[in-house]
Amino acid sequence: MPATTSPADFVAWFRSVAPYINAFRGKTFVIAFGGEVVADGKFVELTHDFNLLAALGIRLVLVHGARPQIEQHLAKNRLGDTYHQGIRLTDAETMQCVKEAVGRVRMEIEALLSMGLANSPMANADIRVAGGNFITAQPIGVINGVDLQHTGSVRKVDVAALNDRMEFGEVVLLSPLGYSPTGEVFNLTLEDVATATAIALDADKLVFLMDTDGAQDKKGTLLKELTVAQAQEILSGKRKLPDDLSLFLPCAVRACEAGVARTHLISRHTDGAVLQELFSDDGIGTMVVESTLNTLRAASIEDVGGILQLLRPLEEAGILVRRSRELLEREIARFVVLEHDHRIIGCAALYPFPDEASAELACLAVDTQCRDRGYGEAVLNHMISIAKAQGMKKLFVLTTRTAHWFIERGFNEGDISDLPAQKKSLYNYQRKSKVFVRKI
Repeated sequence: MPATTSPADFVAWFRSVAPYINAFRGKTFVIAFGGEVVADGKFVELTHDFNLLAALGIRLVLVHGARPQIEQHLAKNRLGDTYHQGIRLTDAETMQCVKEAVGRVRMEIEALLSMGLANSPMANADIRVAGGNFITAQPIGVINGVDLQHTGSVRKVDVAALNDRMEFGEVVLLSPLGYSPTGEVFNLTLEDVATATAIALDADKLVFLMDTDGAQDKKGTLLKELTVAQAQEILSGKRKLPDDLSLFLPCAVRACEAGVARTHLISRHTDGAVLQELFSDDGIGTMVVESTLNTLRAASIEDVGGILQLLRPLEEAGILVRRSRELLEREIARFVVLEHDHRIIGCAALYPFPDEASAELACLAVDTQCRDRGYGEAVLNHMISIAKAQGMKKLFVLTTRTAHWFIERGFNEGDISDLPAQKKSLYNYQRKSKVFVRKI
């Protein structure tokens, strides 16, 4: 723990990652990185992160590239590096350089994954690396009159074999090579191998390490989250995109459309990028999903713990009246929750008074890390819709601290006389909550 970090901050941080640790255990992640990571000497730090993920019970498939190493071997052997429509033409001599470069990169990666130095993040690590002919390939063939020869594409992924290795606690390392039933070897791209593997495994996450931070808008602001539709809009636009984004964003779309839950595009230049992206709410890159991650739904008894976590800080600060777990369990049918990526980040409750066509909005709360994003207003509008559907004409709240927030959203200050008779009898005069009313 850094000297500048207080014990309280450390405890708060450690608790904040607990939901992710619980959610990720037993899940399958496919992580792809280019040969540049190894060439730049950055793979040591990445190894530490992979070790941590494996130790947390995450099933890992690592896919490496070897582009700079292949180019180095070609130059050493005075061979040209020929491309056709952005695809490397792999003749017999080039294929020999590909094999040598990929083999050398793979050996270096396996050596670094085998480290177990004392006083390092790899101390007592026991990462067993699995390799094999998991990828069946086929030749790309002739494109516009040019035979790409030993350049291929993924034809099939041996899912049973991969799952077998991961069930034994092994980390699978895939190289950008594929094999045919006739015994040929084909040169593949790391993005093709990674995407096809993630789809075949029905992976929970596909992660690409790239040169840029992720997708950006026209102003250069990082887009933290994209739906498939939004990603396709970026790809079909006239704006010129960075080369790596043009390469990986279509793969992210393809993976999500085929059932991969999340695809992440993050910078390879940031130390701990994988951990920062996966174990924090905001992340540091771009996450692509099939559709929006936000869900507003009726609460269930399983949500009580998450609701308590949201309400407790507000209760301790005196903003909300304390509710026991037992009371929450009894009144859970009154609550709705807002989920973001299967984590509860907001809630509210509605207590109707049908005789007076009035309803109380209570327990409106949003996670402190998710405020100023319009989530509170989304929950409020949802509760107004529910109240209207129940025939209510008026919505009221009792608050001690958030008067302005409600005023800005159409509530007017009232008094105790505006409350339904039953609510008047329960009013806490010691708390002196202000009454705000909105006609709906």
